[in-house]
Amino acid sequence: KLPLTVEEIMNFGEGNRELFIKSSTYSIIPITVTEMGLTISWIFSSDPKSISFSVVYQESEDTPLDQCKVLIPMTRCNSHKETIRGQVKVRNSGIYTLIFDNTFSRFISKRVFYHLAVERPVIYDGSDFP
Repeated sequence: KLPLTVEEIMNFGEGNRELFIKSSTYSIIPITVTEMGLTISWIFSSDPKSISFSVVYQESEDTPLDQCKVLIPMTRCNSHKETIRGQVKVRNSGIYTLIFDNTFSRFISKRVFYHLAVERPVIYDGSDFP
């Protein structure tokens, strides 16, 4: 079921999820966010070779893709050699989409093992101050 909500990600637990991305295609993970100040973080690795990764922000489902704001430009990651970690801070409600792009690979399909997490900001209210 897509897109994911913050609550669904919080219920992910510690396990990794897996995406199978055929050669010459890409896969997206849209995350619908309604509250500001959250941090969406990810960890991923790929097998057997590198994958390209990007994060874009879409105000609503009606916003055309070419009008989406690119938060992290498409970058080729050596995620088959090292685990890639990153995060974005939610400044506006909308859809934050993680893109795993394998369009550069004409013959080799990839597996991406990923884990997502969402953190709410800790708001200090001073209540434990003596």
